Amino acid sequence: MEEEYTALLANQTWDLVPRPSGCNVVTGKWIWTHKRRADGTLDRYKARWVLRGFAQRPGVDYDETFSPVVKPATVRTVLSLALSRSWPVHQLDVKNAFLHGTLTETVYCSQPAGFVDPARPEMVCRLNKSLYGLKQAPRAWYSRFATFLVTLEFTEAKSDTSLFVYRHSDETAYLLLYVDDIVLTASSQHLLQQIITFLQQEFAMKDLGVLHHFLGVTVEPRPFGLLLHQRQYTLDILERAGMTDCNPCSTPVDTQAKLSEDVGTPVADPTAYRSLAGALQYLTFTRPDITYAVQQVCLHMHDPREPHLIALKRLLRYLRGTVDYGLLLHRSSSAELVVYTDADWAGCPDTRRSTSGYAVFLGGNLVSWSSKRQSVVSRSNAEAEYRAIANGVAEASRLRRLLAELHGPLTKSTLVYRDNVSAVYLSTNPVQHQRTKHVEIDLHFVRDRVAIGDVRVLHVPTTSHFADIFTKGLPSATFSELGTNN
Repeated sequence: MEEEYTALLANQTWDLVPRPSGCNVVTGKWIWTHKRRADGTLDRYKARWVLRGFAQRPGVDYDETFSPVVKPATVRTVLSLALSRSWPVHQLDVKNAFLHGTLTETVYCSQPAGFVDPARPEMVCRLNKSLYGLKQAPRAWYSRFATFLVTLEFTEAKSDTSLFVYRHSDETAYLLLYVDDIVLTASSQHLLQQIITFLQQEFAMKDLGVLHHFLGVTVEPRPFGLLLHQRQYTLDILERAGMTDCNPCSTPVDTQAKLSEDVGTPVADPTAYRSLAGALQYLTFTRPDITYAVQQVCLHMHDPREPHLIALKRLLRYLRGTVDYGLLLHRSSSAELVVYTDADWAGCPDTRRSTSGYAVFLGGNLVSWSSKRQSVVSRSNAEAEYRAIANGVAEASRLRRLLAELHGPLTKSTLVYRDNVSAVYLSTNPVQHQRTKHVEIDLHFVRDRVAIGDVRVLHVPTTSHFADIFTKGLPSATFSELGTNN
């Protein structure tokens, strides 16, 4: 607490002033946490003075609050490029990041408990810098950091505003920002150290060395690449669920029909169900093999029933047997972008909506994937499949723009594979049939990308279709082949 309070004073976070009449004084509390290493062992104790932001008045104490965070696909794409080019990758940590953000609004808060000035106990703090808990704190920090990077000749990527790119002559650097965690890679060690020095002169920042643990994801070097995994996080989820010693199973979901929302009795503790289902969503950062299963259990968070809980426990049993699984990024000289898309037509028993899935590979590395229920009902299998193609092409288009901003533009068309011949024909056939007029927007979107040469939609046999793993339950042999070999 003393260390935190000293940092607040050194940063000139506030000025003590007499309390103005009629002002809103935001109170706070001390929060104590344990900072742990990647293996779960204790690293240090940490205390933070956090304000009760819910007491702020909109339009008076704060205005805009949105602050972007880097997209997972962007992180994997940058790591894949750095790996293929043999660039050094470091991680940085900003100490008391939010204290660097400058407030544009006038905000008053109480003096920290235990550190009230004995000579002026009736005074309040008029904030000059943002504090943890304030609604605008993340935005103020992001604006401050982004403004400084511009002075270093970085540019903010339009496809992901938490990615900053430096380009001068033949030197290039990429910086990824996720609140106060930073990943920095550069084309040379000299450039990397130069940027770190500039950042440390402006902010209280620590170079943690070669990237090894970022956002709860452990990064382990391999002879042929990098392994991203969340082993400790998986063990924590199993411990929370009381299933550390459960019997493993071979697949995360069975091959039966999807579960209905009103079958079975309500679970005894719906809060525990929602907590576990929510925690599993973050695990999909490095575990594409559980994406479909997580999507299915999350569909019923509003009213979980016993069959849904059984499905959740099956997923946890699968995790028990695969705690060491992760995402492997290979070194590759290829920069080809390949997409696989699939749809399970009318699979939802309640709404009859279809489930779309796609997998995007960059140079053989899986960098983006999705499993999502479509927003409308499709009238035919071809329509459902075509909507899935549109989703995959949209993600491919974003990644193509991202690669162009990273100064690595693609020279070849993106290949989009799917196992439905009708959907493949629709992507190139300019004739609007009566049965396809209601999907005109998706039709035009994909056809435009095909016409300009950005993508090519091709047929692939179902037996070689990687996106199947995101739309339905598969037999253990098929699931193992798709999930571990790719």
